Amino acid sequence: MSTNTTQRVAFVCVQNAGRSQMSAAFAERERERRGLDVEVLTGGTHPAEAVHEEVIETMAERGIDLSDRTPREITEDELRTCDYVATMGCSTLDLGDTPTVDVRDWALEDPDGQEPARVREIRDEIEARVRALFDEIEADTP
Repeated sequence: MSTNTTQRVAFVCVQNAGRSQMSAAFAERERERRGLDVEVLTGGTHPAEAVHEEVIETMAERGIDLSDRTPREITEDELRTCDYVATMGCSTLDLGDTPTVDVRDWALEDPDGQEPARVREIRDEIEARVRALFDEIEADTP
């Protein structure tokens, strides 16, 4: 873990247009709810032009507006400065031997093009995983 008080958490997938955007939004919500000093990053190795429409619609059902978000590229250098990196099951990132980064592969199905019911299932799984990660972060926070 980093030596400063701010924890850095990144959510990464190839396009940064679905799973990682949902993860980052839920992480921002958890950060605010818990009052934690956590920097949330999100990005992709080959970002799409826009967040997937079905993701925007499904997150709106939870009161989270992703319509103004833009997928962005994230670098391995950025990720090496993080305490936690969650990949969505599609990443080809190789952080090598970076013992200070806790990398987790969540192996989540891509919501792009899925039926609304399936996108909701993916969203709910992401929300539960983010909540569990923040439980860990909160337990490790002095």
